Amino acid sequence: MAEEGKPPGTAGGAPLRGGHATSWPEALPPAGDGAPRVLLGVVLVIATTALVYELSIAAVASYLLGDSVRQFSLVIGAYLSALGVGAYLSRFVEERLAIVFVDVELAAALVGGGSVPCLLVAFAFTRAFELILFIVVLAVGVLVGLELPLLIRILERRSTLRELIARALTFDYAGALVGSIAFSFVLVPKLGLAHTSPLCGLLNALVALGSTYVLPAVDAEEAAALARARVRAAFVAVSLATLFALSARATELAEGAIYPGEVMLARDTPYQRIVVTRHGDAFELFLNGNLQLSSADEYRYHEALVHPALAAARVRRHVVIGGGGDGLAVREALRWPEVESITLVDIDPEMTDLARSYAPLRALNGGSLDDPRTHVVNEDALRFFGEGGPLFDVVILDFPDPGSYAVGKLYTTEMYRRVRRPLSPGGAVVVQSSSPFLSKATFACIVRTLRASGFSVRPYQAFVPSFGVWGFVLARTEAFPAPTELPPRPLRFLNERALAGLFTLPADTETSEAVAVNRLDNQALVGYYLDEWERWEGR
Repeated sequence: MAEEGKPPGTAGGAPLRGGHATSWPEALPPAGDGAPRVLLGVVLVIATTALVYELSIAAVASYLLGDSVRQFSLVIGAYLSALGVGAYLSRFVEERLAIVFVDVELAAALVGGGSVPCLLVAFAFTRAFELILFIVVLAVGVLVGLELPLLIRILERRSTLRELIARALTFDYAGALVGSIAFSFVLVPKLGLAHTSPLCGLLNALVALGSTYVLPAVDAEEAAALARARVRAAFVAVSLATLFALSARATELAEGAIYPGEVMLARDTPYQRIVVTRHGDAFELFLNGNLQLSSADEYRYHEALVHPALAAARVRRHVVIGGGGDGLAVREALRWPEVESITLVDIDPEMTDLARSYAPLRALNGGSLDDPRTHVVNEDALRFFGEGGPLFDVVILDFPDPGSYAVGKLYTTEMYRRVRRPLSPGGAVVVQSSSPFLSKATFACIVRTLRASGFSVRPYQAFVPSFGVWGFVLARTEAFPAPTELPPRPLRFLNERALAGLFTLPADTETSEAVAVNRLDNQALVGYYLDEWERWEGR
């Protein structure tokens, strides 16, 4: 039975290891009373950096491969399984716990810190990206899984097990919260993915270095080994600091493989990665790796998106545009002299700021966001339309394709019912609807969802060289004829004949009712979209 006031598993203060009492060497006393508290702080840092590694790897997989739900699910699942493997392997470490802990911490710093730059380079230069991705995930998970059990066993020398586990897990879970907040609101928006993982690796290495001063050594040999570990920790820290400085180059290599032409601008925001490239005499805008526009032919897309809706509306004084943060749909709506106000609702303030300040994009949109008739609202569109407010005569929904559930919600019956509420009598709605040729089910699902939301619809299409055949759906709350009117000044693409031709769908792009309605609780549209584009890209 343990002596009163002594932790279980000790005799006269000497830890029991393997059933035999050992004693602290007189020349090397255990760490001071403050050491356990410092090491619990180490737990906090470990948990914070571990979660950032996990989120960074999942984010880069989503960015490069698409389908964020699938990538996050697979990465997180593999990572958690690897944590369990690491925890199991820790049971085989019987001696020199302090040294093993420091070396595991350094290995986690190197692998986790180098994970994103490594994956970016792998994507640019190999065809085995997905294999390398899961090797990295498993390696980071196993190393992180080893850390906490080892540290708990070290701390057990100075505290009761019950109290120790409670404190360690508290700090571990707190670190997960810190990591998730830092990743979303500070690291990615301010530094970008390529710099985030090396910075966390550097923090891991510095923690390992500091640990060599507070970890208790059981004998002179282990104390000397901890001193040597300081040299390794310093080397790893310098290596990761160098990698942090060079990480932008890894991003350039990956994006050089993804995008045609020269990358002119690349920026991470809390919502997306914005990339602008030069391709010949034109520039192109990409969001999360997906082409949004080419300056060579965007006018075809935006004229087809905007003018049929304004022509179909009974009046066109007040217009709201969801998405379209580049300002190009606003430019087209401003061509109608009857338009008195345009409300642009785009969730990403950095996108709308870019439309105002980036010279090539501002020249293309004609400074439309600074027109006195334009009012910019940086808010989620689903929330905006749910808040009530003034009536709108025309609603233009220019959202990205529904490749994720975050975007798919903007194509649901809930969204369209919210849009109906502020729609004035005789008002018109238009929705960009992907390709009716390459993604027929996606196009048909949007048509059917609008009908299920109480709209009468007229699907149409236009040819945009950068995209191919592209689809749109025009809607009102009552039956209506195809529009025939155009703004008074001539357009580059649309004339009366071209406008009429938009609404004549060929047989191979006609919609079908054999699709599900897209609702918030099923997000059927996202499944259709991902399946169809994956099939086409695999050809």
